[in-house]
Amino acid sequence: MIYLDYGATSFRKPPQVYRAVERAMARCASPGRGGYGAAMEAQRQVYRCREAAGTLFECDPEQVVLTMNCTHGLNIAIRSLVKRGAKVVVSGFEHNAVVRPLHALGAETAVAGRKLFDREDTLEAFRRELDRGAEAAVFTHVSNVFGYILPVEEMAAMCRERGIPFILDAAQSAGALPVSLKKLGAEFIAMPGHKGLLGPQGTGLLLCREGAEPLLYGGTGGASRPREMPPELPERLEAGTMNVPGIAGLTMGMEYVLRRGTEDIFRREHRCLGQCVEMLKRRGLRVFSGPHQAGTVSFLPQMDCEEAAELLAKQGVAVRAGLHCAPLAHESAGTVETGTVRVSFGFDSGPEQVFQLERVLTRAGI
Repeated sequence: MIYLDYGATSFRKPPQVYRAVERAMARCASPGRGGYGAAMEAQRQVYRCREAAGTLFECDPEQVVLTMNCTHGLNIAIRSLVKRGAKVVVSGFEHNAVVRPLHALGAETAVAGRKLFDREDTLEAFRRELDRGAEAAVFTHVSNVFGYILPVEEMAAMCRERGIPFILDAAQSAGALPVSLKKLGAEFIAMPGHKGLLGPQGTGLLLCREGAEPLLYGGTGGASRPREMPPELPERLEAGTMNVPGIAGLTMGMEYVLRRGTEDIFRREHRCLGQCVEMLKRRGLRVFSGPHQAGTVSFLPQMDCEEAAELLAKQGVAVRAGLHCAPLAHESAGTVETGTVRVSFGFDSGPEQVFQLERVLTRAGI
C-alpha cells in the first residue's frame, strides 16, 4: 500500500512502538490501583509518558493529562474555558472537534481569517475580532485539509496582550512543528497520540496551564472518600482505567520524535510536499498550495473527489476525500460543495511515494 493519509493517522509506527504496546499488555496492571509489581510498572509507564511529553512540549509532567484522543482533550478544554453563550474567536480553518463543542455550548462564534496561506489576512481578522469583545479564542495550528500553518505565535501574543485565554488545537502539528505550552501561554493545548506523535490510536494529550473542569467523573485510583473529583492535575481529568498499553506505545513514539527532532521530520514531509505539488500542477489539476504549508496538500481532480479516492484505493493508494470533518475550512476555500482529495505525508515518507502516486494517477485517468 502507498500510504498518503498521515493527516488521519500515522499508520506505520516505529518498531519500538509495537513492542512497547505488547510488553505493557504482558506486564502492566492498572496504575494507582495497587502496590504490587504489575500496578507499579503501569504507574512508571504512565509517568514516563508525562515526562516525555513535558520535554517535547516544554511543560511540567503534572500539566500533561492523558486523553483518548485530541477531540476528547478539546472538549475538556472548551467546556473548562468557555461559558455558555460566550463570544469565542476561531480561525476559518477549524475542525468539527472545535466547532461542534462550541455550538453545543451556544457560543457566539466569530470566524477570523478565511484566506488560505495568507497570514496577514489571518492576523488582521483575528486582531479585529479579539477587539470586538471576545472572551476566549480557539484556533488550530495547522489546517487538517490544506496544511496551512497559521501564525499561532503572533495570535497567541495578541491574546496574551489582551488577557484573552485561548486553546490551541495541535492535531496536525504535534511531532512535526515546535509546540510549547510555556512559550505560547495557552490555557490548553490538545493533540492526538496517533498522528505525528506516532503512538497507537485511542491516545491523546491535553496540556493544561492551570486547572480545568472534568468531563468525566469517577475513580482515579486515590482519594476515594470525597464525592468530588480531586482538585489537582492531572488526576482531576483522568477518571477511569487508563489505556496503559496505548500510553506505553505513545511514550515510545514521543521518544522517537525527541531523538530524531521535529525539524528533521518536518523537513522530510515538506520535501515530499513540494514534489507532490509540482507533480499535481504539472498534470493540470487545481492544487491548494502556498507559503507556510505543512506536509498536507489538497487538490481537485477532474471527477468526483470520492470517486477519485476510490479509484486510487483500488490501485493501492491511501488518500482521503470529502470534507475531512472540517466544513468550515472548505467554506473558507470555496470547496464545501465538492470537497477535495487530500494527500498527507509523514515521518517516513519519501520521493518514491510521489513517483508511485503519479503512476497510479496516470493509470486511473485522474
